[in-house]
Amino acid sequence: MARWLLAVETNCNDPMREKEFNDWYENTHLPDVLSVPGIVRASRYESGNPAEERGKFLALYEIETENELQVLADLTDGMTRWTEQGHMSELATILSGCLYRQITAPVESK
Repeated sequence: MARWLLAVETNCNDPMREKEFNDWYENTHLPDVLSVPGIVRASRYESGNPAEERGKFLALYEIETENELQVLADLTDGMTRWTEQGHMSELATILSGCLYRQITAPVESK
């Protein structure tokens, strides 16, 4: 089965509400995204010094599938559904998203 990594850069559009943004992301959005078949793991990172026009936050979603386009379609459908259900946050600004296919097994230091 092919392994993929979806990298998504985001910002909180109200710095005074960043704690609320992170709470929503971790407790609402990540569980929603992980409900999409094929998305098996998620992690988030914060830049200590984000460059202009780059996201302060990075979410990495690990995907295992033979049909990455179906997973992306299911994720898009989910985003629409979550918006209709009020699960999306007005604080989130998505700056970029990119899908990468894993070409080597993970390597760890010795």
